[in-house]
Amino acid sequence: MRSWITLAVFVVVVLAVGGLIGTQSLPGAWYEGLIKPPFNPPNWIFGPVWTTLYIMIAVSGWRIWMRAPKGTAMRLWSAQMVLNWIWSPVWFIGQMLWPAFAIIVLIELMIVGFIVVAWKTDRIAAWLFIPYLAWVSFAAVLNLSIAVLN
Repeated sequence: MRSWITLAVFVVVVLAVGGLIGTQSLPGAWYEGLIKPPFNPPNWIFGPVWTTLYIMIAVSGWRIWMRAPKGTAMRLWSAQMVLNWIWSPVWFIGQMLWPAFAIIVLIELMIVGFIVVAWKTDRIAAWLFIPYLAWVSFAAVLNLSIAVLN
């Protein structure tokens, strides 16, 4: 029972914080005015993608927490989560394209580190981060492209 409650806490916290940050840092006129590359996806895609990814991130974090709450994998999970939550305000509220790019590179490094470390103890947790790595890699290229174009 404790395990399921812990899972619920992980899912609720990750979705709630991500959702709160997302609603407070929506794309506005500034973002609409930026020059974007042709592969820039429509704004509506981000909500469903991030909801799905946040659930996977939460489940992965929960699995690692249940095995080693103070281990390296959990520290990497926590670091990437904090950086993930910082990115949107830096990008959308601060309108700082290059600092946002530096943050997203750090997120990628934390994700890769998490996958490598988690792989040794919980391959499901590691696999749950693969789509996240793919999306953040795409987002990093998009971030870089917009920064260069503007």
